[in-house]
Amino acid sequence: MSLITPEIRASTIASVNPVAKLIAAILLALVLLLSIDWASALVALVLEALLLPFAGLAARQFWLRTAPLWFAAPLACLTTVLYGRDSGDLLWQAGFVSVTEGSVSLGVAIGVRILAIGLPGIVLFATTDPTDLADGLGQVLRLPSRFVIGGLAGLRLVGLFIEDWRFLALARRARGVGDSNLVSRIAGQGFSLLVLSVRRGSKLATAMEAKGFGSRRERTWARESTFGRREWTLVAIAVVIAVLAVTLAVALGTWKFVLS
Repeated sequence: MSLITPEIRASTIASVNPVAKLIAAILLALVLLLSIDWASALVALVLEALLLPFAGLAARQFWLRTAPLWFAAPLACLTTVLYGRDSGDLLWQAGFVSVTEGSVSLGVAIGVRILAIGLPGIVLFATTDPTDLADGLGQVLRLPSRFVIGGLAGLRLVGLFIEDWRFLALARRARGVGDSNLVSRIAGQGFSLLVLSVRRGSKLATAMEAKGFGSRRERTWARESTFGRREWTLVAIAVVIAVLAVTLAVALGTWKFVLS
């Protein structure tokens, strides 16, 4: 199993229908995007952290898959603190760069908010089998089967990108064109990967069309996808987290509606 398509352990979250995970992640993201304050994001992040043990992700999988967030959140926080809108007392200044109480508060709010929005989506997606997701989208949400199956096929191919990139690097080095400078090497190898991906996608589309996957008739599904008590429980937990985050932020006076 690769990092993109990891082995999914049996866990409480993994057994839930992927549609419920998708609804829960979207619901939390929409609520947290309504305001930029540290209180609501921090409350949501703490409550989400309490649920992480139920996801069943190995420690290595968790840290590798969430690594971009741990890089993006501090970077966004730092840039906002240094270059964000000034308000409140001046804490530090050097030339055109100034740090105020308002910019620090805004930076912390943005950094924590990135984690609070990103972690649930990444963790829930990491505990979801792509085939189960396609079954849920087609049977529970009643999305068009051509769209669902096409998306599933494309998602299955994403896991091949890393292997393709490695083999292309070895092939180019064997031909004596893999030792150039970094920029030209990445550009040439990236173009080769693009050509290979287009060819593979065309062949896959032709094969799927030949097997009847392009038909507009209503199709049957090999595995039944249900939406029951466990799914509604996960959605309810997401609603509770969102409500508690907003309520505590309003009580502390930090809630600031983004459209006001």
